[in-house]
Amino acid sequence: MPDATLTIALAAVFAAVAMLAGSITYFALERATLLPVRRRLETAVQQRVKAPDKAASTLTGFGGESSATVKRLTEFVPRSPKTLGALRRRLGLAGYHRASHVAIYSTSQVGLAATGFLAPLLIVGFSGGLLYGAMGAILGYLIPGFYLDYLIRIRQKAIQNGLPDALDLLIVCLEAGLAIDQALLKCSEELAIAHPALAEELRLINVETRAGKPRLEAFKNFASRTKVDDVRSLVAMLIQTDRFGTSIAQALRTHAEVSRTKRRQRAEEAAAKMGVKLVFPLVFCLFPAFYVVTLGPAVIKFVQAFGSGGFVTGG
Repeated sequence: MPDATLTIALAAVFAAVAMLAGSITYFALERATLLPVRRRLETAVQQRVKAPDKAASTLTGFGGESSATVKRLTEFVPRSPKTLGALRRRLGLAGYHRASHVAIYSTSQVGLAATGFLAPLLIVGFSGGLLYGAMGAILGYLIPGFYLDYLIRIRQKAIQNGLPDALDLLIVCLEAGLAIDQALLKCSEELAIAHPALAEELRLINVETRAGKPRLEAFKNFASRTKVDDVRSLVAMLIQTDRFGTSIAQALRTHAEVSRTKRRQRAEEAAAKMGVKLVFPLVFCLFPAFYVVTLGPAVIKFVQAFGSGGFVTGG
């Protein structure tokens, strides 16, 4: 009877955890899927409800409501990376563009440093834990920086891998008759699930151009925010295309082929490095167990044969 009760309890816990994980995944995917559609519907409703005189007053900044709208628009448009501090630029590389993220980062540094300093003092004592507390404070202060660098590398790699797909979709949109701004907006909406970091950057380019910045400056800010070599070459190509008046679709098609080739070469390089990287796990994890299984019985027989005068006594 206790075994049946335990089995039922384990099954109920497993079912509850599975339902919770499924619900979280469903709501996350549903939100990511419906976000572009919801944004387009809200934009259509706002454009339909907005009157011409209200739009004019909003642009000129007269009136209380229009001033608030201009203020919200100014806060939403990302600032140029040249006008930001070093910490804001680092957080922007990781995808955190708000001013509150700087406060969170600084608070985490101070909090982890204080925790790393006080924890050894409470565990070991003041006399014996002072050195460990100093080391813990330094480590706690550096942990947010290390984690931020990790997030920056992950985001840059995601943008670099998603750039060929974005260029292919951008070419399709341009050849279908869309302008470059509408094509960027469409790409950001369609890539929100597959490549969210790149979709966010494309959306920021569209926001900057709609706020009044020149398109070339928006592209340069895109390269400054990401610090990705492929993005820098793409921006340089777009600047040359706009300057000389050549076909942007053909230039993007050539650049997309080059980006796909680079992505395939990076994948082949990672696959070639896999054999070298597996040496250390094999040596430290697999080979000891393999030696114990294969040589263990032989070692035991040798010990039994030569130990305690086995050959001498005959047993």
